[in-house]
Formats: sequence, structure tokens, C-alpha cells
Amino acid sequence: MQDSLSDTAPLLLVEEAEAGVSLLTLNRPHARNALSRELIAVIHREIERLGSDPKVAAIVLAANGKVFSSGHDLKELTSHRSDADGGLAFFRDTMQACSAMMLAIVACPKPVIAAVEGRATAAGCQLVATCDLAVASEVADFATPGVNIGLFCSTPMVALSRNVPRKRAMEMLLLGEALSAADAVNYGLVNRVTPLGNVCAEAIGMARAIAAKSKATVAIGKAAFYRQIDMPLGDAYAFASEVMVENMMKLDAAEGICAFIEKRAPDWKDA
Repeated sequence: MQDSLSDTAPLLLVEEAEAGVSLLTLNRPHARNALSRELIAVIHREIERLGSDPKVAAIVLAANGKVFSSGHDLKELTSHRSDADGGLAFFRDTMQACSAMMLAIVACPKPVIAAVEGRATAAGCQLVATCDLAVASEVADFATPGVNIGLFCSTPMVALSRNVPRKRAMEMLLLGEALSAADAVNYGLVNRVTPLGNVCAEAIGMARAIAAKSKATVAIGKAAFYRQIDMPLGDAYAFASEVMVENMMKLDAAEGICAFIEKRAPDWKDA
């Protein structure tokens, strides 16, 4: 069911920002872009669709309104307290659906770049942390404030703790205080900070740089990065060595190396 306040407005706007770059825009500004069950499903579906689209090289995820995302839709969750089981089944399904959507972003062969103009809290902060890259405005901030309302940000913790140092993550989780954009870039939660109003352009610029590269090579690299990151050092090197060997056998590796030696632009075949 669409939002009652905007029955005709899509929850997620999908457009081609430029050749090879898709732009997804969260479109529930009246609800602080809260992640309703329907919005979660739409994001998941579009990420998977764009991931399999051969014309798409990178995805930018932005939001309309002053808030990037306030996290889970607490009004929607609370409305199910009256269910026969007190909301248990709906709560479990919602958390599982949200986790599956986050995993789809990681599994997507195309890099996903968050463009954050305003505040990102709870699962909204999780969404930023899950994206491969992130750009924030100077006025953006980030928080995992669930502890303040009696609901610890346990699922946001998963993505957060894989982006920032442990003590920093625990500070955000236990104090529930907002983190400035300047601190977020220092902590490693976002890559770049840019003036308000320039965030989407900056993110699209990063996506454009990625789109100029071999899609096959980028897909290999992104998948390998996430697979090796939690491996023991020796296992990671053994795995990455095999990845490089397989990568060397690809047409684009042969073309790219020849182009470098011959001092010319490569002609990618994305294979």
C-alpha cells in the first residue's frame, strides 16, 4: 500500500543520471524517508534489477527532503502491536527483509554510492554504511540513537561496526549522539564531504569515474573485497591470488594492460 499522504507518488524515484549511472531517490520526505516495508522491498527489487542491467555501471542512492532516512518506520511497526502475537511476526519479517535488502546492496556487482544531504539515523545510517561509497554534505549527520528509545540499533550495528573502529562504533551505539559529517569522514563512515547542494553531483562524478572502467573488472573487485575482508590474512592472500589469476585471464585485463603499454585508451568489452 502506498503512503496515505502521497498515494500517487512513488516511494523510490528511478532515473538514469547519465550514461552508465542510475540514480535512486528515496521519496518519502513527509515521513523522513523512513524505511517502510514497501520501501525496503522496492529498494531491494531495484538494486537487483540494476545489478543485472548490462548498461548500468554504478548506482547513486539519494533522498528527497532534509532527512536522508530516519530508519525503520516506527509508526508502521507500532501499528502491529495490536496483532494477535503482539507484532512478533511482523517485526521479525521486517528486520529480515531489511537485512536482505542491505545484503543485496553488498552482493550487487555494481558499486552503490550514498549521497547524503541531511540526517541519517538508525537503519538510515545502516543504509549509508552498507553502500560501497558515501558522500555527505557539510550539514549531514549520522546517528544510531535506538538506545534512547529502548530499542538498541542491533542491525545498524552490523554495518556500522564494519565501517568504523570499534570504540567509535560503540560510542555511537551506546550514547546515541549524532556524528557530524566532518567526524564521519574521519571515522571512515563516509568518503567525502562537500557543500550542501553539491552532494548528488559529487556522487555522480564518482559514479562516472567508475563507469569509465571495465564493468567486469569492477564486479570482480567488489565481490573479492567483501569476501576477503573477514578472512585470516593467509587465507585472504590465497583467495586474492586466485582472483587475480582469474582476472588476468579476462579479455578486459589483456586489453587494459596492452592499452597501458601502448599508451592508448582501452576498449573495454566488459568481459
